[in-house]
Amino acid sequence: MSALNGLKLVSAKRPQQASPVVTRRHKLSKQIYEQQQLATAMAEGGTYAPVRLRSVKDKHTGERKSIESAKRIKPWWFSAENGRVCLQVRYGTRVLDLAKGKNSIEVSNANELIAVLKTLQTAVDAGELDVQIDTASAAVRERFKH
Repeated sequence: MSALNGLKLVSAKRPQQASPVVTRRHKLSKQIYEQQQLATAMAEGGTYAPVRLRSVKDKHTGERKSIESAKRIKPWWFSAENGRVCLQVRYGTRVLDLAKGKNSIEVSNANELIAVLKTLQTAVDAGELDVQIDTASAAVRERFKH
């Protein structure tokens, strides 16, 4: 027991489920990470296509199989009329307003795009976009009510 004496022992209960705010924040953070990987791959001249498992039913036997398929990721950035690159943050199909009436971030090149995505990741993890995420999530929930 001398090895355990140096440790701080506490009585703790594991939470059963994360709060909805943390779940939404984690979802957006994961999407931003995928955009970072996509931007990095495009800057290096490669492609980024993460694989996911899909369950498929065999027509003849009726047996379910898991197969790997490439997940399609659409870039959040586009070229504006002035030739600069604009980045829009999306939550599902909704574009988030980052400030009142402003929904895009203008960058000049791929390296700056990657840096902006990392900054966005930090902001989401810190909870700076929780209000915007909550608004977009409420709009999505509202569509299901009708």
